[in-house]
Amino acid sequence: MTALSPHLRQATPVVAARGEGVHLFDLDGRRFLDFTAGIGVTSTGHCHPKVVAAAQEQVGSLIHGQYTTVMHEPLRRLVDKLGEVLPTGLDSLFFTNSGSEAVEAALRLARQATGRPNVIVCHGGFHGRTVAAASMTTSGTRFRSGFSPLMSGVVVTPFPAAYRYGWDEETATRFALTELDYTLQTISSPADTAAIIVEPVLGEGGYVPANRTFMEGLRERADRHGFLLILDEVQTGVGRTGRFWGHDHFGVTPDILVTAKGLASGFPLSGIAASGELMAKAWPGSQGGTYGANAVACAAACATLDVVRDEKLVENAESMGERLRRGLKAVADRTPGIGDVRGLGLMLATEFVTEDGSPDPETAARVQRAAVDEGLLLLLCGAWNQVVRMIPALVIDETAVDEGLRAWASAVETGTSAAAGR
Repeated sequence: MTALSPHLRQATPVVAARGEGVHLFDLDGRRFLDFTAGIGVTSTGHCHPKVVAAAQEQVGSLIHGQYTTVMHEPLRRLVDKLGEVLPTGLDSLFFTNSGSEAVEAALRLARQATGRPNVIVCHGGFHGRTVAAASMTTSGTRFRSGFSPLMSGVVVTPFPAAYRYGWDEETATRFALTELDYTLQTISSPADTAAIIVEPVLGEGGYVPANRTFMEGLRERADRHGFLLILDEVQTGVGRTGRFWGHDHFGVTPDILVTAKGLASGFPLSGIAASGELMAKAWPGSQGGTYGANAVACAAACATLDVVRDEKLVENAESMGERLRRGLKAVADRTPGIGDVRGLGLMLATEFVTEDGSPDPETAARVQRAAVDEGLLLLLCGAWNQVVRMIPALVIDETAVDEGLRAWASAVETGTSAAAGR
């Protein structure tokens, strides 16, 4: 018999039969509140009627028009719609399928445009699983171990993860920027540095937000030294953080923006945006791919952007995220094993720690499993998988938030009680 790889283990025992909004239903019809959203992909919820209709209509006319062979209308529409939400000046787009591919496209463009070999990454960042993207990933060894040698030219600098360091945010930020300057002086000179790439909120690294001072510091150094600022908005984009782009919280504009995940509500689509001047510096033939900008995915993305605008999902992510955060903090305040609650918008996480403040992945896993029993689907992240994250669809309402919080409180009580009994 053939079977899936044994390493493709599901985070929950649920066999999904169908999805609707913020819910998944198993083969027996049991309903689960889905706070995973396909790892942040189903931004408009499962099977939003407008996205379904757009995809169905497109399937009946053109499924795939390979975009370096022919042009198709869904791609043209998508370019126009993204022009309405992209930062001013980022007016040139290249599309591919996955976040990893888009990250590698951004890296390739940065190296070709600057003629410099090195890229600086932030400690704790996740940028993908392909060789170059994994080489730039430092959120956990599981993403980069066992297939060395990795890509050369990657230099790691600190991220202002205040909770991990045990500092206040100001101290952590000052340390991170000072160490970046030291890195540029000792490891990768500005003349060798093509770009720095960073997530506005660390994803797999534990849902740790950046801050305005840090991001402004990156922008200033990029401008001063002539390298590029790449923002990996694969998980933080399309309204997830309560702003359309995660970097909108911090008042900076990247040279290259990377997007994927929530862009097409579950259809594979990713891309990079840059200025026309910068994009023109890519070498001829360096951008392409068989499935990039698939017509059905583009149609779904157009519908997604319409739904995000028309249903005010960015604003909803902000308000529902604040409601969810308050509930998570209330649970944390009465739970000694919770060390931190953090995130932006509907990208929130709870970190579990032992009595001495060390990461506690065992309790996090117990709580995550207990949540399934309560009808709530969650995922883990963080270097030790000690963090439970919540990324519900942007269509979530007060009723579903409150239902999720009740399930969460019960799961935390179950999981931490078991920890206390060890």
